[in-house]
Amino acid sequence: NMPGVLHDHHLRLRQQGHQVIAPGRDEMDFTLPDTLMQCIRRHRPEQVVNCAAYTQVDRAESEPDIAFTVNRDAPGALAEAVAENGGSLLHVSTDFVFDGKGDTAWRETDKPDPLCVYGHSKLAGEQAVTQSLPGAIVLRTAWVYGVNGHNFVKTMLRVARDGKPLRVVDDQVGTPTWAADIADVIIRLVADRASGLYHYTNAGRTSWYGFARAILEEAAAQGFEIRTRDVTPISTADWPTPAVRPAFSVLDTGKIESRLSLTIPEWRDSLKKMLKDLYTCADCL
Repeated sequence: NMPGVLHDHHLRLRQQGHQVIAPGRDEMDFTLPDTLMQCIRRHRPEQVVNCAAYTQVDRAESEPDIAFTVNRDAPGALAEAVAENGGSLLHVSTDFVFDGKGDTAWRETDKPDPLCVYGHSKLAGEQAVTQSLPGAIVLRTAWVYGVNGHNFVKTMLRVARDGKPLRVVDDQVGTPTWAADIADVIIRLVADRASGLYHYTNAGRTSWYGFARAILEEAAAQGFEIRTRDVTPISTADWPTPAVRPAFSVLDTGKIESRLSLTIPEWRDSLKKMLKDLYTCADCL
């Protein structure tokens, strides 16, 4: 849900009095990396935050060229232009760079080994960014949701509102992470003049099934219309997809907690806050 991160990030920066430039696709087209370089040269920003990505994980299997253009070539061009301009860059990446095998939270020092085209393209993007701009920040996150954009929480709520049955995978484990929390930590990393690789998610862990149940419970308590009450747990094998997804996506956040003296919110606490915001937004669901 990178649109959610982008929206919340812009909002917080403007509230703090920063000048924010948010070019649209007509000015920065990530399928045409040269337009990114031209835009950076035109505006000469001090700090660039790249939340843009090709995130359609299953479709990437059938159109890898576009996935690699958007997730590798475009960030590489962006980093090259930022370096040329003497600016700084924070680039958002993903848990999909890991194979998800094991049950120990992934650290920044662990060796990536993607399972699908999307994961390979995002890892290649990290490498392209740091090759052109060694001082860049690469921030990996996972299971992102927010008030804005398409995401799992809003999909579950729409299905539950319509009273449709829910069958959700219970053998993929990770940490739901609120876009607003990511936006806050991006601002803190930039203000701290950090560089290098960091992992950030909310605290705790659950499965997609556990996440879905929490969404319905918390949404009902918030006053949302929930006609579907039961969620059926299924296995990954019961729900085959073109892309292979990591089974264990929990990221170790110790490095960023230490760097920023962070107390990271529990995922369910952040879910409650997001649902409260969503409830007051007439056109967001």
